[in-house]
Amino acid sequence: SPAGLQNDHKALMKQVEEALHQLHAREKEKHAKDEAEALAEAMSQNQSLPQAFAKVNAVTPGSPASISGLQVDDEIVEFGSVNVNNFQNLQNIATVVQHSEGRPLSVTVIRSGKKVHVGLTPKRWAGKGLLGCNILPLQR
Repeated sequence: SPAGLQNDHKALMKQVEEALHQLHAREKEKHAKDEAEALAEAMSQNQSLPQAFAKVNAVTPGSPASISGLQVDDEIVEFGSVNVNNFQNLQNIATVVQHSEGRPLSVTVIRSGKKVHVGLTPKRWAGKGLLGCNILPLQR
């Protein structure tokens, strides 16, 4: 029936209108989010950075650590599940590394005053160990 078609058309227009509304709302939200993020970024620069518990003091070229973008003097804030609250000694890191062979580990470091995320996949390579970097515990 023609009435049915008209209702379909109305419903369709309503859908289109709602979609447009959502689109605009999302754009607005996104803009607000960008601003909020920019603000948070600016704030975090002045804020105290998270506590690092260890520091990278050597990275072998061509090693998994090197390929992941880890750099000498990176201060480690999180290494997989290890962070400043549960870190006791380097054995903690060794254990995480052994359990994560072939799987990417989420590593957070502080590099020149900024937080940097690195995806590090421990794996067998030409050198020794699964990472090819040397980590020193930071003295508290």
